[in-house]
Amino acid sequence: MRAVFAGTPEFAAEALAAMLAAGIEVPLVLSQPDRPAGRGMKLQASPVKQLALQHGIQVAQPRSLRLDGKYPDEAAAAREALLAAHADVMVVAAYGLILPQWVLDLPRLGCLNIHASLLPRWRGAAPIHRAIEAGDAETGITIMQMDAGLDTGDMLLIERLPIAATDTTASLHDKLATLGGRLIVEALELAACGGFHPQVQPEEGVCYAHKIEKAESAIDWSQSAEQIARRLRAFDPFPGGAAQLGEETLKIWRAEAVPTTSDAAPGTVLGVDASGPLIACGSGALRLLELQRAGGKRLPASAFLQARPLQAGERLR
Repeated sequence: MRAVFAGTPEFAAEALAAMLAAGIEVPLVLSQPDRPAGRGMKLQASPVKQLALQHGIQVAQPRSLRLDGKYPDEAAAAREALLAAHADVMVVAAYGLILPQWVLDLPRLGCLNIHASLLPRWRGAAPIHRAIEAGDAETGITIMQMDAGLDTGDMLLIERLPIAATDTTASLHDKLATLGGRLIVEALELAACGGFHPQVQPEEGVCYAHKIEKAESAIDWSQSAEQIARRLRAFDPFPGGAAQLGEETLKIWRAEAVPTTSDAAPGTVLGVDASGPLIACGSGALRLLELQRAGGKRLPASAFLQARPLQAGERLR
């Protein structure tokens, strides 16, 4: 079994590592072009590219795969590399480019996608974030036969994973990355012996996980404490929660919902103790557990309050 791999971030690197550990032959890797990163904004290779180079695998980084698009020379070079790889299948995980039809049709077994949700729920760019934000009890990995639609292809393998009450996008990402690596190896073993039983995605239950925008970090205190707490978990590590305290913008990273009978205006500080400030919400209250000042570090509430005390009656906006 020869498998081309297309992916970019750490989630995808976990899958590639699992494939290599299982002895799957990977003659070619596609990944996004190097991006500026860090304080010096130096070009940095993606986690997938770094792993591929460690294993001596050829890497192609076209900015587009459309032969009639903006970068036709790069797409044509990628096509030559794909043809020369003589792959049976392409595995795709968080690659970041749309695959045109010629790519989907090229491998003998087509293109398999590792998607971090229970399709058809949470098609799209941010399935981990949106599952937590919505309060889903579970998520999982779907191995899907790719087609021209957005995460609309036939489902080949599915495995469920409970979402813990303390899961953030960061922690759930790591669990799903490990699961995705294991499941794609299983899928490729089944593909080698023709053991797939594709299932068409049901029309019922379709929803889309739209890309996370930085502007979503602004906390709406009129929402319930439960909603806000979920959003904070969903937006960790990006973009976090943001609130205004006077002229200062605070980042709020971790909080817990607390029942209250207070009728104070949403955003009002109801009280402060060693465990953190208690903030009125549209319903219930939110105990802030981890905060950050502009230019500072993420701090437990107790350490934060030593540098920036809060008083009952102050209001966050």
